[in-house]
Amino acid sequence: MAPPILKLDDIFLSFGGAPLLAGASLQIEAGDKICLVGRNGSGKSTLLKIAAGLVEAQSGEVFRHPSSTVRYLEQAPDFAGFNTVQAYAEAGLGPGDDPYRVTYLLSHLGLTGDEDPRMLSGGESRRAALARVMAPEPDILLLDEPTNHLDLPTIEWLEGELQKTRSALVLISHDRRFLEKVSTATVWLDRGTSRRLDRGFAHFEAWRDQVLEAEELEQHKLGKSIEREEHWLRYGVTARRKRNMRRLGELQTMRSNYRGHKGPQGTVQATVSDAQESGKLVIEADKITKSFGERAIVTPFSIRVHRGDCIGLVGPNGAGKTTLLKMLTGQLSPDSGTVKLGTNLEIATLDQKREDLDPEDTLANYLTDGRGENLLVNGEQRHVTGYMKEFLFQPEQARTPIRNLSGGERARLMLARILSRPTNLLILDEPTNDLDIETLDLLQEIVAGFPGTVILVSHDRDFLDRTVTSTIAPAVPDAPDGRWIEYAGGYSDMLVQRKGALEERRKAEKAAEKPKTQEAPASGSSKVKLSFKQKFALENLPKEMAKAEAEIAKREQVMADPNLFTRDPAAFNRLASEMEKLRAGLTKMEEEWLELEMLREELEG
Repeated sequence: MAPPILKLDDIFLSFGGAPLLAGASLQIEAGDKICLVGRNGSGKSTLLKIAAGLVEAQSGEVFRHPSSTVRYLEQAPDFAGFNTVQAYAEAGLGPGDDPYRVTYLLSHLGLTGDEDPRMLSGGESRRAALARVMAPEPDILLLDEPTNHLDLPTIEWLEGELQKTRSALVLISHDRRFLEKVSTATVWLDRGTSRRLDRGFAHFEAWRDQVLEAEELEQHKLGKSIEREEHWLRYGVTARRKRNMRRLGELQTMRSNYRGHKGPQGTVQATVSDAQESGKLVIEADKITKSFGERAIVTPFSIRVHRGDCIGLVGPNGAGKTTLLKMLTGQLSPDSGTVKLGTNLEIATLDQKREDLDPEDTLANYLTDGRGENLLVNGEQRHVTGYMKEFLFQPEQARTPIRNLSGGERARLMLARILSRPTNLLILDEPTNDLDIETLDLLQEIVAGFPGTVILVSHDRDFLDRTVTSTIAPAVPDAPDGRWIEYAGGYSDMLVQRKGALEERRKAEKAAEKPKTQEAPASGSSKVKLSFKQKFALENLPKEMAKAEAEIAKREQVMADPNLFTRDPAAFNRLASEMEKLRAGLTKMEEEWLELEMLREELEG
């Protein structure tokens, strides 16, 4: 095993009260691609800043290899002293670095380099900061929420860049799909300490659940042990009542450990407040258009949205997603065409810019609209501190100004307010920004089970796949021209349909190019047949797939033991690695069999 190029060991940090980090560790070796996961407020960003040398731990060991270079993606870049984005990005280069890398990265991130840094939006600032930290190709790249404010094409490009980079990576992100594609190891920061899994994020949630189940079982066993020892103290002493002081001391230690155990942070518990049912037809748009100057944002587009639909809008930044959303909800009039809204609509909106938040307002005042200590949720009077707890806010935060909240906490606060009000039409504009994975799970459940109608704009592919019933996207994804198409299903379904449409178009173009004499085989000509190798594979692949499925089932049965990871982590990791290889092989066989079966059907007419 290669020596680490950066190591944090037994890190302790407290800002008063309970420690934020209490024994956390992070080890980075050359080539590592680590995702750092944990709840909002668990200290992920702070640990990353300690690794970058921007924050000093109160105790613990910090080692950085003297010759290694480290770059950290800032949440709020400092552009002071730079007249252009190009100059700002080039300032991050070292003596031997290639300046062309800056131009290349800025171009793919949608910037020219000539922009005035003072005029950049939040998303453009993040792109400029990404170019600055990635251009030198450092030994260690520390990225905190790199996908925030990026559109889908840019996120997919960034995935490719990070997959092939030589830099060791540590990533914090709420984007599941992004983490699954880039990471090869996972560090879980939980209750001040860290655990490491030498596998990518795709395996994290199952591992986390097993660890928590094992922990819960250990606490249960400890409780039973305390009961037995207390019984011995009362009834099992000698006739002279002389106590065994060592055993008494062990009991006191067990009691202390049991009382001091800090369980995992709870999950958000929330439901949407019921509203009167809307009409069956929620929105009817007929041939709506919108242009800004010479540029067409929406060319004639029609859609009927019914009660219970969940519509996702995707596309590059600047394609017009928010404009189309505002037209569909009546906030913006189309240049031509009509939009009719249904009856009994109660609309609630989560805006991506969080403009509804006054930084000086307190949490309690924001949730109650300044109407005292209570709010009405589903027709029931609730005290504001009790309602806040359901969204993982502490009672003492009730008088805290909103400006003191993190991005994730602000998103959670807006979600709490929206869900307390009766609604039957949810409008969510980039709702996943800054949410931790557990809160994302809750939002997915709410959206998927919402009895009303949802229209959402998102760049989170996993969120779209889990929630939406149809997806609206630009007809030309790389160069939007105002044409929009509605696809059935989520983001992945849309990609499949696009690919199918593209293949059909290519086939039609090929057929049109062929001379008429080649359009059909001559009468009596020999039929094209499957080769012997293809026939053999077609017959034997189902048997091989069945074998692979049986092997996977065997390992799943062994891994179902909740104590396996605690008892034998090496066996758990070995089984998990074998499962990954078997599943990859099974997928490959299934794809090969499907291709051969389609070919056979085509040849047989």
